[in-house]
Amino acid sequence: MVDRNAPAIPVIALTGYLGAGKTTLLNHVLRAPGARIGVIINDFGELNVDAGLVTGQVDEPLSIAGGCICHLPDDGGLDDALEKLADPKLALDAIIIEASGMAEPPAVSRMIRFSGVERIRHGGLVDVVDAVEHFATVDTGSIPPPRYGAASLVVVNKMDRIAEDERAETLARIEARVRELNPDAHVVGVIGGRVDPRLLYDVDDGGETGQMSFRELLLDEAAGDEHGGHGDHLHASSVTVVGEGAVDPGPLIDLLEGPPAGVYRMKGTVAIGKRHYLVNVVGTSVHVVTAPAGSTGSHLVAIGTGLDVDDVRARLEQALAPCTGKVAAAGMRRLQRLRQYSI
Repeated sequence: MVDRNAPAIPVIALTGYLGAGKTTLLNHVLRAPGARIGVIINDFGELNVDAGLVTGQVDEPLSIAGGCICHLPDDGGLDDALEKLADPKLALDAIIIEASGMAEPPAVSRMIRFSGVERIRHGGLVDVVDAVEHFATVDTGSIPPPRYGAASLVVVNKMDRIAEDERAETLARIEARVRELNPDAHVVGVIGGRVDPRLLYDVDDGGETGQMSFRELLLDEAAGDEHGGHGDHLHASSVTVVGEGAVDPGPLIDLLEGPPAGVYRMKGTVAIGKRHYLVNVVGTSVHVVTAPAGSTGSHLVAIGTGLDVDDVRARLEQALAPCTGKVAAAGMRRLQRLRQYSI
C-alpha cells in the first residue's frame, strides 16, 4: 500500500550529448555523504557509473535497454524502474535518470511528468554541455535547439579546456542562446562535472562546519577555477527563514512562482489556515501537497548560486509573514490549483 503522507521523491533527468560529461557529473554528486540516491541508466554504450558509489547508495543501478529513453514503450522500461525505486522501504532522497546522449530532453521531461508512478515528482532536468564542442556538435543552426527549452539547469562542463581569459565570454554566449528559448534556466560553468549536489537534492551537511568539510572532501585545487553564471563561485549557498503562525497563500505563491535571482530550488513546510503544506520548487516547477500529520510551524529554504542573501531573506520573510486577517479567496484558489497540478 502506498503511503500517501510520505514526501514525493524528486526524479532528476540528466541529459547531454555523448562526451559532455553526464556520467562524470553523476559520479561526483553520488559522493555526497549520507545521500541515498536511486540511479537509472539508459543502456546505450558502456555503463561507466562508478559501481562502488551506486552500490553504496542503493544496490545496483537499474538499466534500461533500447538505446534511447524517449523511445521506450508506454508499458515498460522507465515506469517499471521508477516503481521499484519509489518503494518507501528504500527511503531514497532522489532518483537520477542518466539518459542516452541520443535522448531529446523535452521527451525525457515529458516521460517523467506524465509517469503513472506514485510518490515521485519532477526534480528538474539537468542538461550537460561541452564548453569546447558545443557549437560544433549541438547548437549549430540559426535557431536554438529545443533542448534548451526543457532544461531547468544547464551545466557548461569542461571550462578548464577554455583559455582562462575566454571562459566568461564562452559561458555568456551559451547562456544567451539558452535565454532565447528559456529565460528561467539556471546556467553554471564547471570543471570535471563538479556541481554542488545541493543544487540537485537535499544533502545533510551537518551544519556549517560539515559544509566546509564536505567541500574539502569533494573539491581539489582546480575548483578555484570553477564559476557559476556571471562569474560567481559555483558552490551553492542557502538561506533559511522560520515563520511564526499561519501565512497568507498569496505572497507565498508569488514567491514560489517567481523566486529571487539565483535561486534554483526552494523547499519547506508552511501553515495556511489550520493545515500544513509541503512545498518544493525546482526551476519553474512548483509542487505543493498536504504535509504529513504532526507537521508544525513554517519554514522555507532557498538554494542557488550567486545569491543576494539579504534580498532572498527579505523575500522569504515576506512570504512567511503571519496572516493577520481573513485569507483571501483568490489566494486559496491559487493554492488549490497548484495542489491539483502536483498530484
